[in-house]
Amino acid sequence: MKRAATLRLLSDLSNFSGAARLRELLAADPEVRVRCSPDGRHLLLLRPPGALAPQLLIAVRGPGEELERAWPAEQLSPLDAFFLPWPVRPALVLVWESGLAEVWGAGVGPGWRLLQSTELCTSSGSRVVAVAALRSRLVWCEERQADAEGCLVPPSTAFSHHVCVRTLEPSGEAGTNQGRTHILLYHCPPFKLLASGKDFFLVPTANTWPGVGHILLIWSPGKGKVMVAAPNLGFSYSKSLNPGRGDTWDFRTLLRGLPGLLSPRQPLTVHTWAPTPRGLLLLDFRGTVSLVQSHGGTRAVGTLQEAPVGQAGSAALGTFHGTLACVLGSTLELLDVGSGQLLERKVLSTDRVHLLEPLAPDTENKEELETRGGLRLLSALGLFRVGWEAPQGLELPSAEDLVFEEACEYYQRRSLRGAQLTPEELRHSSIFRAPQALASILQGHVSPSTLLTILRAELRDYRSLEHLKAQLVAGDDEEPGWTELAEQEVERLLRTELMGDQLAQLNTIFQALPTAAWGAFLRALQLQPDGNGRLRSQAPPDVWKKVLGVTAAGKEPPNGVLPLFELLCQYLCRLEPRWLPPFVELAQQQSGPGWGAGGPGLPLYRRALAVLGEEGTRPEALELELLLGSGRPKAVLQAVGQLVQKEQWERALEAGLVFSPSSPLLRSEIFKLLLAEFARHRRLDAHLPLLCRLCPPDLAPTELLLLLRTHLPDESEPPTPFPEPGAEPPLTVGLLRALLEHTGAQGQPSGPVLSLYEDILWDPGPSDERIGIFSPISKLLGGEWD
Repeated sequence: MKRAATLRLLSDLSNFSGAARLRELLAADPEVRVRCSPDGRHLLLLRPPGALAPQLLIAVRGPGEELERAWPAEQLSPLDAFFLPWPVRPALVLVWESGLAEVWGAGVGPGWRLLQSTELCTSSGSRVVAVAALRSRLVWCEERQADAEGCLVPPSTAFSHHVCVRTLEPSGEAGTNQGRTHILLYHCPPFKLLASGKDFFLVPTANTWPGVGHILLIWSPGKGKVMVAAPNLGFSYSKSLNPGRGDTWDFRTLLRGLPGLLSPRQPLTVHTWAPTPRGLLLLDFRGTVSLVQSHGGTRAVGTLQEAPVGQAGSAALGTFHGTLACVLGSTLELLDVGSGQLLERKVLSTDRVHLLEPLAPDTENKEELETRGGLRLLSALGLFRVGWEAPQGLELPSAEDLVFEEACEYYQRRSLRGAQLTPEELRHSSIFRAPQALASILQGHVSPSTLLTILRAELRDYRSLEHLKAQLVAGDDEEPGWTELAEQEVERLLRTELMGDQLAQLNTIFQALPTAAWGAFLRALQLQPDGNGRLRSQAPPDVWKKVLGVTAAGKEPPNGVLPLFELLCQYLCRLEPRWLPPFVELAQQQSGPGWGAGGPGLPLYRRALAVLGEEGTRPEALELELLLGSGRPKAVLQAVGQLVQKEQWERALEAGLVFSPSSPLLRSEIFKLLLAEFARHRRLDAHLPLLCRLCPPDLAPTELLLLLRTHLPDESEPPTPFPEPGAEPPLTVGLLRALLEHTGAQGQPSGPVLSLYEDILWDPGPSDERIGIFSPISKLLGGEWD
């Protein structure tokens, strides 16, 4: 059955102080600016400069006094006004075009009280053209006067503005702390400022120079970045802009360094800008609504049935639960944000409607419960809620389902994950214990006292997490706060099965805060170096099983998402490369049957090598250490082959001696590999004692000579006692004597001579000694010995 949109009256405004004046201003002035406090108790109405008195009204719902102010004709009214989300009491900041800012507070005494006045502009003669507030930050755009050398001329006048920021924080019962003014942008055009979520949007105005009228900027204080975007071009670029580090930008220099932004384009023709939690909505004169997101991307949301007529017509935009609401004149249109489909169109009884900002997420009052899942509309007729009415005959969810749905919203807010959490995921994968325990109570299986025992640790974690998030919202120690939050998320994810979305979320945390994520795993695995280049771990087997395991069959991670072992290896390679080989070696010692198998018999060293890139592009030193540290015959032989190619003879021989006791076959293969090099050239002669030690004890002299003959270079001419200048010296009997002494022949042979070779090599005569030193071994093996 098709759902229907409903308009439900929340209040006829009679429960607000100064209700009569409130209705009067809402009905009389279509240009009045309306703002709502984060807790929903205060409504602010500000009339534009030059309007009739009163210019400012703040109405309070419930106990409290309204604030009503009027300014004489010779003194302009404030340019804008904002509520500040201070925790103890509501606060208000008024900003004038001259740069004067006043901070007012309620709750200190009867009514409202002026707490502090300050001048925003540091330059005399400057004027504020736009201002916005977000949490404790106040951002404004001011126009600077010409310098003493002369008047500004176009295009200089087009870039005579500065964008500045200052913090305003509560101090004690009746005071404020002000940070110093910091210039974010200078030599910039006039911008209109809008705050949305955690970001400030700087959008062009009618007075912006046409050459840059198609460009807007998005400053994210929490990320310390500014995005420069051109919606018509589809371009967006990111630059660092962190006042704490002293970042500031010359607007013209900023644009000159970004290719493609200054190509000739028509300025943005926007009828209405509207900030929402998802980003910034814009309505153009064709009736098209688009959404500009914090990363600079722009997408079309939908097209209204009726386009705005001229700049004078009023329009209001807002979103709720995947629905776009647009009030254009006296018409309300509801569109699906995902598809752009028109869901419903209603004709209102008034053309002066204002959409209010959403309430703070932690607001706990009756109105917040009543408006959840909807959008609030304010007019002279009252405060309304627009939402979706459940069709008749719809089966209501059970109490257990409501528990999981409510928990889903809560966990989505507290989590760092970007993927949407579903009640089914909470129910079946047991990600969190609280919903499971609460549902059991509703079913009569667990007593309330047992619940507290089960959830004590989890509730303690949530309390510390909420305290940490409150600090982040207040802007205190943002970098350490995000690090601690990431560490808590890693610890929480380690308690899950680490499949699907949980694994994807872990990958995201590593990408955003790799140092904090690795620090959390360092504590979880209890890793400690032992002073010999090795690592020790006291973590229980369950933790290592999660680290070394891979995704279950049929649940392979999506592209770009690495299993936990590969993820740790990848970031170890970036953060602590020297720890990667001992970490893989430790993981091999900790692994149980089948833990580290990504396929039949796939060892851990190969999983680690896979994340270092394709063969030939990996860091050579790391690859060698991983191959040697694995202890696997094929890997060790591959490593020795690489050392031979690099002519690192001593290290290749030492590697063979280290692994020879554990595998006679590996010792034999390494010896054959090095013997071939010994036969081809003389660069191994200095390491002949190590090669002799590596010689297998069961190798007979005849077998040794046959192996040598296989690898000796072919000679086109008869051998000579001395090599030609620059030629490679040949292998001689004198060099071969020491090697043959380590073969199966132990000492002087007794009894009859076994072969021609042994007779020659064991004859102590002086003439044969000279022959053994100078005659090429190739002649000896060819049977041409005289």
